[in-house]
Amino acid sequence: MYKKVYIAIDESEFSKQALTVATKIAETFKASLCIAHCINNDDLESSQEAGLEVLEKAKSNINGLEIETKLLVVDDQYGLNAISMAIAESATEWKADLLVVGTSNRKGLERFFSGSVAEELIKKVDCSIMLVRIS
Repeated sequence: MYKKVYIAIDESEFSKQALTVATKIAETFKASLCIAHCINNDDLESSQEAGLEVLEKAKSNINGLEIETKLLVVDDQYGLNAISMAIAESATEWKADLLVVGTSNRKGLERFFSGSVAEELIKKVDCSIMLVRIS
């Protein structure tokens, strides 16, 4: 069913759980896996080093899959929109069948003020999206 599974990660717990789910899906369907991580363009050199570390750590825990990693540079002044746009463009360019995204379980005012990258991605991608939520 899925040939190309794309996941955007950060260092959060819900992101780690989403990576586990994306890996299981890729294994089940013998699909390629692309792991992406967004970094801020303000301090590109140190952000790039830290971002590559995050990707390598995620990749090192997965065996037996074809894995590609992508480091996405975003302009922090545009907030969630810049992050969701970078992920959506990258997933589309990579021709992902499935985009897996970890999301928190925020509700009420907290969700209203902080928004959600996952919520923005739903509006921007044409492939299937799986939201992995922890409570």
